[in-house]
Amino acid sequence: MSTYEVSDADLYYEVRGSGPLVVLVGAPMDADAFAPLADLLAPDHTVLTLDPRGVKRSTLAPGGTSRPEQRADDLAALIRHVDAGPAVVLGSSGGAVSALALAQYHPDVVRTVIAHEPPLDRLLPDADELLAKSEKLMAGYLAGDVVGAWKQFFQLANIYLPDDVAEMMFGGDRDPQQVAAERFWFGHEMRETITWLPDVAKLREADVMIGLGEESTGQLCDRTSTALAGLLGIEPTRFPGGHTGFADAPEPFAAALRTVLGARGETRP
Repeated sequence: MSTYEVSDADLYYEVRGSGPLVVLVGAPMDADAFAPLADLLAPDHTVLTLDPRGVKRSTLAPGGTSRPEQRADDLAALIRHVDAGPAVVLGSSGGAVSALALAQYHPDVVRTVIAHEPPLDRLLPDADELLAKSEKLMAGYLAGDVVGAWKQFFQLANIYLPDDVAEMMFGGDRDPQQVAAERFWFGHEMRETITWLPDVAKLREADVMIGLGEESTGQLCDRTSTALAGLLGIEPTRFPGGHTGFADAPEPFAAALRTVLGARGETRP
């Protein structure tokens, strides 16, 4: 556990194990969300996890924000700092967008990027409608309607969440650090993430895989992931679980990831 200073942020990161480098990254998910998966991979991989800029233990200079290209710069700096790359990078959700930006802007530090369910709304034909709904829920959250905004978020994502569960998860007294990370997502990460447009030509030059949860059929990120895979001329690779399968079912997810890594020669003999 350590921190690394970049131009406008102090990045919290953790390194486990030894062997070929695997980076696990989310947005807004922090290092703790990937800890169980990282522990499973650590016996034969060096595993780097981190809190994205402005989230939890990674501090950000006043007025700073979190665009995919900034998060890509952060990842590149950390990979060079730990001096164990080039890396296989598994990014999930907003972290998948970070990983794609890394492959696009810093191809020298990556071997393979596995973009698990990137929420790239602008790839879809109904992008304007989707983005308008996102603007509404972001404004609602920042105005204080926390539970209502989260309900809209899950409805837009086509992920079923009962109202009583939403109230339990996002209402009442909560961990201030988690609330701060949430607010940063709605104020500084979400818009920048879902409106990012990848350079498909550059990504075709890299080893990019699109990951998709086996339980994500019909969800918004199923649509965005499938759209990007189509543009890249590849088929999505299925992983156990849904959008957060890496955290909800780390053991089968780790087994599936090991299969992918083994097929690419990214395991220690």
